[in-house]
Amino acid sequence: MQSITSRVHRLASLDSEYRSPVPPLPRSVKIELTARCDFQCAFCASHTRPRTKSDMPWERYARLARELRKLGVEQLGVFYLGESFVCDWLAEAIRYAKRECGYPYVFLTTNGRLATAARVRECMLAGLDSLKFAVNAYEPEELAAVAGVDPEEFHVIVRNVQDARRVRDEIERESGHRCALYASSLLIDDLQKDRMAPALAEIVPYVDEHYWLPLYGHKPLPCWPLFKEGHITWDGRLSACCLDHAACFDMGNLDATPFLDAWHSPAFRALRQAHLRQDVRGTPCENCIEYA
Repeated sequence: MQSITSRVHRLASLDSEYRSPVPPLPRSVKIELTARCDFQCAFCASHTRPRTKSDMPWERYARLARELRKLGVEQLGVFYLGESFVCDWLAEAIRYAKRECGYPYVFLTTNGRLATAARVRECMLAGLDSLKFAVNAYEPEELAAVAGVDPEEFHVIVRNVQDARRVRDEIERESGHRCALYASSLLIDDLQKDRMAPALAEIVPYVDEHYWLPLYGHKPLPCWPLFKEGHITWDGRLSACCLDHAACFDMGNLDATPFLDAWHSPAFRALRQAHLRQDVRGTPCENCIEYA
């Protein structure tokens, strides 16, 4: 089983083929089943921005999933900015992507609070290939302060991670299907690893791999998701940004425009050209914390 860090590194590597205003079709696309989230995390702009939040209609999801697979997309993320376990038909979306569309790899990231053993079992039996828990709180009180939920939910998340491992192993023994289990944490500052150590001691033994992600920080242009990963919002827009909480990176309405046309739209080409010039002044990326 390929490690998730190797998979992410390969996805984020911008080789010469993709360093173009009109790059090839992305291998990976994320579809937002719902924009709703049960957390209100202080480090996430989801609850502070004016974007309308609702669920993607099934008909839109099914049409887009079919279209993307026919084009050649190989990896489908059934999440984007919202928390997909809020969506009642998450398992059905996974099953449709795997069995009806034939995606080789369907993946999901969750904050873990609603990822109960029963829900996780449904998703894994539907064919989910990878489940990642975003674990960013080191104690109950901190979770309450950061995410705006009851402190006891901290223990619920830990238990859900542990239960997911038990469920995964049971399904693997029964059917041979193995869903990879991962966890990630935001490296908020230099002390975060020490603060998180006790919490991660309860989680890391139950996942295949844990890795650290930077919160935000200066990084060189161009920004790789513009060139190698698609992001589709619940209302059918192709977004250029992996963190488009303000809905200002609209590259095309996929209810009216084929995905590949939107992927190569004039607006998207112009934004990529700015990134390739390493000058994003006058673009929606100008005030991004990553480059400011």
